[in-house]
Amino acid sequence: MKDYIETLSSLRSADNFRTIPSDTSDTDVVDLSTNDYLGIGADSALKKEFLEYYGADLPSFTSSASRLLASRQKEYGELEDVLQSLYGRRVLLFNSGYHANVGAVSALVSLGRTLVVADRLVHASIIDGIVLGRSAFERFRHNDVDHLRRILEKKAGDYDRVLVVTESVFSMDGDMAPLEEIAALKHSFRNMLLYVDEAHAFGVIGRSGLGLAVDIPEVDFIIGTLGKAAASMGAFIAVGNVDMRDFLINKTRSFIFSTALPPVNCAWSRFVIDRIVGMDAGRRRLRKMAELLCKATGSTHVSHIQPLVTGSSSSALELSAVLLEEGFKVLPIRTPTVPPGTERLRFSLSLDIKDDDIVRLVNSKILLSCR
Repeated sequence: MKDYIETLSSLRSADNFRTIPSDTSDTDVVDLSTNDYLGIGADSALKKEFLEYYGADLPSFTSSASRLLASRQKEYGELEDVLQSLYGRRVLLFNSGYHANVGAVSALVSLGRTLVVADRLVHASIIDGIVLGRSAFERFRHNDVDHLRRILEKKAGDYDRVLVVTESVFSMDGDMAPLEEIAALKHSFRNMLLYVDEAHAFGVIGRSGLGLAVDIPEVDFIIGTLGKAAASMGAFIAVGNVDMRDFLINKTRSFIFSTALPPVNCAWSRFVIDRIVGMDAGRRRLRKMAELLCKATGSTHVSHIQPLVTGSSSSALELSAVLLEEGFKVLPIRTPTVPPGTERLRFSLSLDIKDDDIVRLVNSKILLSCR
């Protein structure tokens, strides 16, 4: 027990001790800490419309079993069919983005003689999947296609397959991967598979909000999450053929051994996605908000996620407190979520935020000092 207590003490000393936030439902505070990018989670009228649509026939709140046993729940197939029609690919649902990544990555590398080459800043769930799969593993410098190419030239010939992994929109920096350039490498490396996590792009970017990879046929695996812009729960993987979907069903432990999503969540996700694809005007407004914030932070890229790097956990905490006094909830992002020395504030934009509040934010003391 002493070792655990000492670990907690060292986290406190470094200002990296985490606690679960209490519910502070202050309507006077503008929340820039959530991933509710389209404002759907805050849309009470949409929730009312959903409940009225189903009435007494609201789907079950529990599956009570894994997906392989919950055979009488039609909502899973209905949601997968909607996503399949949008992506033109076979789709498999998972309980969360973490479940999808840790399960699929570890399954895909389980055949042996597989090398994983991942962007240095991919999500922890992807790293955990690689570790669980015990695969050979290389990292390329963030968004550096030349470095990726050099690794492939040196290593790809030693393996049966190479799984290249990246995010499309990176969760802590908000920048975007050069997917077209990465995908083009497949023409030179025939044993390369491309896996793209679109957690922070789904709903927000691309054709009908379907992300950056939807129209790139060289992408083998598209991962989307439903707990961010879609304001629901769960995730999905879109793959090119039924055989790969069957492989994931039979080899992905996080799919096989988890109780499935509540059917009511799948019904809500389908209801929401039907509306997301038509929210182009909202996506244009979100981009305009991002352009304003981008200028204020001095960022080099326009995105609904904007970081303000502070360089230490203590300064991130201090600046977060100053912004809260001005009426903005912007949470500090600390180690180990980001590497030491890159601690930051992370501004997450949402359509729920009023235009006047964005103007007020860019004129806040902290952001004025950035100019």
